[in-house]
Amino acid sequence: MKHQDATPSRGTGQDRTGQDRTGHERPGHERSEPPRPADEERTARELADALHALAGGVLPDPDAYRTARGEWLRRERRRRLVLTVLVAVVFTLATLIGLWVLNRTPAEPGVIYSGLGAAAADGPSLPRPPG
Repeated sequence: MKHQDATPSRGTGQDRTGQDRTGHERPGHERSEPPRPADEERTARELADALHALAGGVLPDPDAYRTARGEWLRRERRRRLVLTVLVAVVFTLATLIGLWVLNRTPAEPGVIYSGLGAAAADGPSLPRPPG
């Protein structure tokens, strides 16, 4: 007999809940778990007792909160200091780059209007205020 002969096809047998594919109960299927052996219950009880005794012997450090709060405050101060330094460095770099770009402009004026072409608007311009 091969493995595939002993294995039912997919979807033809009961699922773990004892229901068929349509969701109806199959007759003769019990939903309760099998009873636990006495050794397993005794082992679980002994393990629970041992863990309870071990947990009863653990005492918290009286300065635990103060220590944890001090570490948190140190980290918070350090985070704020690093953020302040980072903002100052970025601002300084942006200022220096801006000044460098402005300083690289040519000394002679560029050709914006040379007076050789036609005026942009035909007709009289608005009068200039005296001054």
